[in-house]
Amino acid sequence: MSLHTWWLFVMMTFVVSATPGPNMLLVMSTSARDGLRAAIVNMAGCMTSLMLMLGLSAAGLGALLQAFPAVFDGLRLLGAAYLAYLGVQCWRSPVEEPSCAEPATTAPASETAGSSMWAQYRQGALVAASNPKAILFAAAFFPQFLNPEAAQLPQFGILLSTFAVVEVAWYFVYAASGKQLANYLRRASVMRAFNRLTGGVFVGFAALMAAAKS
Repeated sequence: MSLHTWWLFVMMTFVVSATPGPNMLLVMSTSARDGLRAAIVNMAGCMTSLMLMLGLSAAGLGALLQAFPAVFDGLRLLGAAYLAYLGVQCWRSPVEEPSCAEPATTAPASETAGSSMWAQYRQGALVAASNPKAILFAAAFFPQFLNPEAAQLPQFGILLSTFAVVEVAWYFVYAASGKQLANYLRRASVMRAFNRLTGGVFVGFAALMAAAKS
């Protein structure tokens, strides 16, 4: 892989990652409601799923999903259902709750904090995993930048690492935007409107995913 090819990949990934999607919305809304620390845990969950899905794509799962559209459609509809569920939870979230992701518990503070962090991580992982198109995207996008005459695994490792750095950088941009929003969410009416807006957008993503063709 030449340096020119790598820079082209960086620029393409920069644009692709900047595009608002469920992952970015989740990170931004979590940062606005629960702070940067919770958003970072969301990011870790998102990246875990993304790296796993991209790795599966390299292993040939993308070609398998293309060969068996019914499997892809099943995964796509399951992901759409989860995003719709998350949207409804956000929409119905009481304004006094710190997060629309998980209900409050009566556990001790340390246990509650650990449980909350796990819930944020799990939510990030599930949101990122809800879109199986990431596998097909990687199967179609990554090979364009691979040199067929050189070893494939080191090249894929470089591309995967680059993608991760760019993606996380954009996560922090969206998290910083959410942090700025936090100052405006102290009023109950504004928080209620924000919950309904983010819930509606999640449901919108779910509808788009359910309507998309494999």
